[in-house]
Amino acid sequence: MSDTKEQILMTALHLFARDGYEAVSVSTIAGELGMTKGALYRHYKNKRDIFDSIVERMFQIDAERAEACQVPADKYEVQPEAYENTSLESIRKFTLGQFRFWTEDDFASNFRKMLTLEQYRSPEMAELYSNCLIAGPAAYMEDLFRELMLKGVLKEGDPGQLAVEFYAPLFLLIHISDGIGLDKTELNEIKKNETESHGTKINTAKGNDDLAEMLDRHIRQFMQKYMTEQSEQPAE
Repeated sequence: MSDTKEQILMTALHLFARDGYEAVSVSTIAGELGMTKGALYRHYKNKRDIFDSIVERMFQIDAERAEACQVPADKYEVQPEAYENTSLESIRKFTLGQFRFWTEDDFASNFRKMLTLEQYRSPEMAELYSNCLIAGPAAYMEDLFRELMLKGVLKEGDPGQLAVEFYAPLFLLIHISDGIGLDKTELNEIKKNETESHGTKINTAKGNDDLAEMLDRHIRQFMQKYMTEQSEQPAE
């Protein structure tokens, strides 16, 4: 991809994340870059073409990250053997990486913020948001946990329920990292629940390192709770 095409894509993504996809025009993108619409059209057919390129890159990055962490890069129906061969330690590393990815990576964090804004305005965006950040990850973990139960690594149970229990703190901590969406009543309740469960408190002023450490504690406690006796403990 040429430098100009890359600049157009990243500028558009930043604008979509700040103002929403529908609110940003090709003229706005071109103006932000100090170029004419005609010059922009030499690289992309229209605004939709830019958006499709953003989504395509997001899926490509996600697949590459999954493969690097030795977890499945596609759905169970496509890669059943990958699900059967995934370890708890790979899941732990991938989950911690997902927190960093969605909150610190410039491309991923802006992609997420764009979908968060647009999910209320477009059924297509709502479906994409769910597939990337809610129902998709939960279904992914459900399939992984089901296979781990069949192998005797995890205790028998409802893999869907375990997936929700495992994934929910990751989703919450991503939003705490953003510093959005929680009023004082909700924060107090979260702090109370965290103290009762683990003896520690959530401090929303904490940085990402502290939040990542909290996520790692959750993952380890989850694994200790549901692993069978013959399973290996996650690495320190």
